[in-house]
Amino acid sequence: MLALSLVAVALIPASGAGASSGSSAASTLRISGTLADSITASMPFLRLTFSGAVKASSLPPLAVTLPLATTWQQIGPRQVQAVADVPTIPGTTYSIGQPEAVNCGARCTFRAVRTESLTSDTSDAWVQQLLATLGYLPAHFTPLAPAPDAAQSTSGVYAWAYPHLPASLSSLWSVGNNNVIVRGALMAFQNNNELPTTGLLDAATWHALVKSVRHGTADPNTYNYVAVSQTSPEMLHLYVAGREAFHTLVNTGISVAPTQAGTYPVYERFVTTTMSGFNPDGTHYSDPGIPWVSYFHGGDALHGFIRASYGWPQSLGCVEMPFSSAQAVWPHTPIGTLVTIEAT
Repeated sequence: MLALSLVAVALIPASGAGASSGSSAASTLRISGTLADSITASMPFLRLTFSGAVKASSLPPLAVTLPLATTWQQIGPRQVQAVADVPTIPGTTYSIGQPEAVNCGARCTFRAVRTESLTSDTSDAWVQQLLATLGYLPAHFTPLAPAPDAAQSTSGVYAWAYPHLPASLSSLWSVGNNNVIVRGALMAFQNNNELPTTGLLDAATWHALVKSVRHGTADPNTYNYVAVSQTSPEMLHLYVAGREAFHTLVNTGISVAPTQAGTYPVYERFVTTTMSGFNPDGTHYSDPGIPWVSYFHGGDALHGFIRASYGWPQSLGCVEMPFSSAQAVWPHTPIGTLVTIEAT
């Protein structure tokens, strides 16, 4: 806590000769302030101590930018504290207009306002809590105690929701860590709410998350996952709502253009598109009419492609499969769906 002891002179209202008998008495009170280390919803972040008695209801609103609704709470005859009324945006810096004095007549006006900065807690666990509550994660969240606001950060426990999903996904899960599972979930949420699908938390995404939790607007899609094995014969396994629903032989990248092992979220999709680039020998290719395309890592995508056979490396990094297989997979790979490419 940062204590700011501020000195100002108390002005005594004029009386006697020269004073207007019909004027309202006014006084200026000096203020000392204590600022918290960070700002969190429903918790006091600024305490003001006045040189005289003051009512919280008579004080003007606290100036905060980015805009943030706050309330003054009376904690003593000469003390008030400011509390954020709504969840703050994690990791965001707010400018607080902290007054050094207050002039009170018919109404109170802050004077000598100085700007201080407070950063809200960067809580990956809080983001996970909201995403899990909405069904965007493969884990359920259960709060330890009921909260008056469903979007409020609270203690709780997670339980893995889909025991039939492979370890290639469950091994990536951890609480309070901004991992690829969280990134994919954020992308899915952003896509469903017509926001840029960056997989990064911004103000618009945060406000939409809080609103969705309060309104109970859950993920309309099932939780799906794709695992691709590069062990011969190469196979793709599709999991829908946590259970394997489909598998097919596929082709991954040749040695000079391999499919990079790892887990990635689908970021762009096409029913059909033209794929173009360069072959390993430097010649250019352009293949129109490639169907059922889900890009997941750079230029690598799940898609249909005609080959004489499947199950071994033949592509330039993509995961190729028969047209019919690609058509079966595509509806279950919306933006944010995780694709794991397992190493050979």
